Amino acid sequence: MESILNEEVDPADLKRFELMYNEQVRRGQVSEKAKFEYAWCLVRSKYIDDMKEGVALLEDLFKRASDDGARRDYLYYMSVGYTRIKEYPQALKYVKALLKIEPGNHQALQLEKFINKKMTKEGIMGMAIVGGAALALGGLVSLGIALAKK
Repeated sequence: MESILNEEVDPADLKRFELMYNEQVRRGQVSEKAKFEYAWCLVRSKYIDDMKEGVALLEDLFKRASDDGARRDYLYYMSVGYTRIKEYPQALKYVKALLKIEPGNHQALQLEKFINKKMTKEGIMGMAIVGGAALALGGLVSLGIALAKK
């Protein structure tokens, strides 16, 4: 799973699909395939803004799709995109929606497990940081009170 989440698009591929997509936008008719390919390249970019743009394109594709297979694919790739930008609640929402449709989807189950693990790890780290800050503040207050009594 980590190989999918850490994969970066070749800059030449990103440029090629971007040119193709923008040419179709300029002509006023973008194919679903061109939009998807560009979105997937953006999601695999090393830049957060590109990843966010890719996810937005995938969400638009999902809203407009009538084919169930395409909708499942878009749910999965949106989950990957949100995971890459560390927006885990959104990623989890989409992967759970996919699992409602396909409960046995191996990739989706692996992605759900990965997201849950990341949320737990980062949640624990977040609590440790908050707890450490509270302890430090408590120590400073105690020191201040002790000094004030002298």
